[in-house]
Amino acid sequence: MENENHTGLTQFYFHPLSPRREMQLLIFMAFLLMYVVSLCGNSAITLIVCTDHSLHTPMYFFLANLAALEVFYSSSIAPLTLANLLSGRKATISLVGCGTQMFFFIFLGGAECVLLAVMALDRYVAICNPLRYTLIMSWKVCVCLAAGSLGLGSLFALQFTTLLFHQSFCDTSEINHFYCDVMPVLRLVCGNTKSLEAIIFAATSITLTVPFLMICISYFFIVAAILQIHSAAGRHRATSTCSSHLTIVLLQYGCAIFTYCHTSSTYSPEQGQVVSVVYTFVTPLVNPLIYSMRNKELKDAFSRVLGRKFSLKSSLLSKIVFCHTY
Repeated sequence: MENENHTGLTQFYFHPLSPRREMQLLIFMAFLLMYVVSLCGNSAITLIVCTDHSLHTPMYFFLANLAALEVFYSSSIAPLTLANLLSGRKATISLVGCGTQMFFFIFLGGAECVLLAVMALDRYVAICNPLRYTLIMSWKVCVCLAAGSLGLGSLFALQFTTLLFHQSFCDTSEINHFYCDVMPVLRLVCGNTKSLEAIIFAATSITLTVPFLMICISYFFIVAAILQIHSAAGRHRATSTCSSHLTIVLLQYGCAIFTYCHTSSTYSPEQGQVVSVVYTFVTPLVNPLIYSMRNKELKDAFSRVLGRKFSLKSSLLSKIVFCHTY
């Protein structure tokens, strides 16, 4: 414990994604493109669901919440990462800033995991108990479930952040990552961290396992119900809505389990960075694409919104031309 420097440590350093300046700029352009597209896509889904009354159903309410979470989740990491890549200097972050970033991405990521379980429950009720769907999934229940996912996400974040940032950090303050993730920061803690690792591993396992088990159980009954549907159109509709959700579940939980369900001794910084790029930049990018390509109602609503905008613009243009002429 001779090297502990918790009270004197005021900032961390991020290990660069590449030592070459040309590669840093190339990574910056790729990350910027993915971030902008994901912002536009997820913001569009949120706005369309809010403005189109035909989408004011529990399924789209939860989808809009998921899209909004993706916007804030990627924004908790991407802007600082992009700024560090563009500057080309050795990037730093304060101790408080590191803890704040960790809190928000765990909070938003945890809320997403719980919300995906809520969405699976919503699909279970819609497919397995359609006659009582509107009664069970009332707006009061939907709001409580969405608020509950945020509440659990904040509890996860508070637990992990408080536990980690009450430790003593060594003199080596370089984080071998492009943001303040749990495992890279844990590797900077001084002394024997086995008990701390065990607590984090157990908490992470419970945090990920319980919602994932709920999703698996829901889909077990959903698949059984789909197999009993005689109509090909009804079977296709049920399968298409569930397949979009299931694809996002596999991406989200696959990356989270690969990253967090192991100890620091088995953690690979290089593999961790690759997986982190997937769930911080790629997953928020593909989520709106997966839902928009497979969902006819969402595409029709998007066309209606665009149609109204173009109609309004053409109407205003006609009035301007008329006034100018006369």
